[in-house]
Amino acid sequence: MASLPLSSSCQLGFRTISPRQSPPSISVLRSTSTSNGRKRFQQNSLTTAANPLLVPSSISLTNRVARKINTVVRASSATAVTSNPNPPWQGAAMKPLAASIATGVILWFVPAPAGVSRNAWQLLAIFLATIVGIITQPLPLGAVALLGLGASVLTKTLTFSAAFSAFGDPIPWLIALAFFFARGFIKTGLGNRIAYQFVRLFGSSSLGLGYSLVFSEALLAPAIPSVAARAGGIFLPLVKSLCAACGSNAGDGTENRLGAWLMLTCFQTSCISSAMFLTAMAANPLSANLTLNTIKQNLGWTDWAKAAFVPGLVSLIVVPLLLYLIYPPTVKSSPDAPKLAKEKLEKMGPMSRNEIIMAGTLLVTVGLWVFGGFLNVDAVTAAIMGLSILLVTGVVTWKECLAESVAWDTLTWFAALIAMAGYLNKYGLISWFSQTVVKFVGGLGLSWQLSFGILVLLYFYSHYLFASGAAHIGAMFTAFLSVASALGTPPYLGAMVLAFLSNLMGGLTHYGIGSAPIYYGANYVSLANWWGYGFLISVVNIIIWLGVGGVWWKAIGLW
Repeated sequence: MASLPLSSSCQLGFRTISPRQSPPSISVLRSTSTSNGRKRFQQNSLTTAANPLLVPSSISLTNRVARKINTVVRASSATAVTSNPNPPWQGAAMKPLAASIATGVILWFVPAPAGVSRNAWQLLAIFLATIVGIITQPLPLGAVALLGLGASVLTKTLTFSAAFSAFGDPIPWLIALAFFFARGFIKTGLGNRIAYQFVRLFGSSSLGLGYSLVFSEALLAPAIPSVAARAGGIFLPLVKSLCAACGSNAGDGTENRLGAWLMLTCFQTSCISSAMFLTAMAANPLSANLTLNTIKQNLGWTDWAKAAFVPGLVSLIVVPLLLYLIYPPTVKSSPDAPKLAKEKLEKMGPMSRNEIIMAGTLLVTVGLWVFGGFLNVDAVTAAIMGLSILLVTGVVTWKECLAESVAWDTLTWFAALIAMAGYLNKYGLISWFSQTVVKFVGGLGLSWQLSFGILVLLYFYSHYLFASGAAHIGAMFTAFLSVASALGTPPYLGAMVLAFLSNLMGGLTHYGIGSAPIYYGANYVSLANWWGYGFLISVVNIIIWLGVGGVWWKAIGLW
C-alpha cells in the first residue's frame, strides 16, 4: 500500500545522528480501502534507519503529497456529482389534497341548516373532506385520517379524547389482529397446505374455487357472530395463500390473475352471508332489539333465517358469477391445477410443529368466537388470546407484527372514521337527517310500497356516512321503521327488510362493515374499483332482495 510521508525531522538537508539518539520519526498517512470502496487514511509514525541517507528528501515528499491530495480531491468531486441535492418529492399529491381541503372549506362556510348545531356542521365538513381525501389519496389512508382528526382537534370541533376515542373500540383492533393471524397462517405454511387442498378439490376452474370459498364462509356465518373475525381470522389468510399458490400477488402486476376477483367476491358475499342469519353479524341482535321496542314483535333466529334464505341463496349464486363476467380473473381454468396441488402437498410432507401450533391456536380462537357468548368472551378478547399463544410459542414474533404496516394503517384510518361518524350522531346530525327524510317521504302521499321503496333507498345509501353497521342501525333504524309502519308498510316486513339491508349496505365502501378494511387492505383491488363495483353490486342485491325476496316473503305470509 502507498505510504505518504507528511513530515520529517530533517527540513532542507540531512543531519548527523549520534549513536545515542533515536532515529528520526516520520509521520505517514496510510491509505486503505473500506468495504464500500472508499479510501480511509490513517496517520502512523515510522522510524527510519540510523543512516540519514534513507530519509526522503523534501522535494520527494512534496510531490507525493500533491499527487495524493489531487487524488482525494477528484474522489470527493465524484462523490459530490453522484449525490442528488434535490431528491424526488415524497409528500402529498397536491391536486388531490387541494380537492379534499376545498371540500371541507366550502362546506364549512355554508350556513348550517335549521336544527343542525354549528359543531355538527363543522364536523360534517371535516368528515366529508376526509372521505374525499380517502378516495383521491393524496397521502396513504392512515395519514389522511390523521389529518382529519388533527383538523377536528385544531378547530375545537372535537376534543382530543373524543377524536381518538375509537382507538379504544374493539372492531379496529380486531381487524389489526386479523392481519397478525394472517402472517402466522402464511409463515408456517398452514395457509399453503389448506390452499392446496382447496385447489386439489375445486381448482380446475377459478369460478369453482370462488364458489367453494363463498359457501364455506356462509356455512360458518351463523356460528361466528363477527364478520371481521370470519374474514380476517379464517378467510383472508386462506384467500391470500390461494392467490399466492396461483401466482397472483399484490403489488407485482399479477393481481388480476386471480386475486382481485377473489378478494372482491369474498368481500361482497361476506355481506350477504351476514344478512342471512341473526347471529352472523354482531349488530344484528341490535336490529332485533329495536324491532321489539318499536313494533312490539320479536324478530327470532328461525324467522330471520327462513325469510333470508331464498334471496340470500340467489345473491350468493349471482354475485360471484356477475363479478366473474364484469371483473374477470385472467386465469379462468387450470385443468392441471388439482394434479399440481396434490404433488405440492406430497412434497410438503407431514405438518411441522409450527403448523400444528397455528392450527391448534386457530381452533381455540374459532371455538371462543362460536361459544364466546356462553363464556362471556368477546371476539377481540379471543383474538388477543390467540395472538398471545402465537407470540409465546414464537410462531409469530412481535417484530413481524410491527412490520405489518397495512394492519397499523388500517387501524388508524378505520378508528378515525368511526370516531367522526360516531360524533356526527352524538351531535344530532343523523337524527336531523332522519326526521327530514321522514317528513319528506310522509308528505308525498304515495302508496306504502313506493314510500317504503324510497325509505329503503335513503336508508341504504346513507351508509356512505357510516363506518359501522351498529352505528347506522342505532341512529336510523327506529326512525325509519316507525315511519314505514305509519305509512302502511306491514311492520314485521319493514323490520325484516331494514335488518337485512343493514348488512348488505356494508358492501358499498372499504369501511362500511368489519370485513371491508380487511379484504381491501390486502391491496389487490384499487379504491376506484372497490367503490365502483360496490355500488353496482348494491343495485343487484337490492333488486334480488326486494324482487325475489318480495315474492318469497309473500309466499311465507310476511305481507
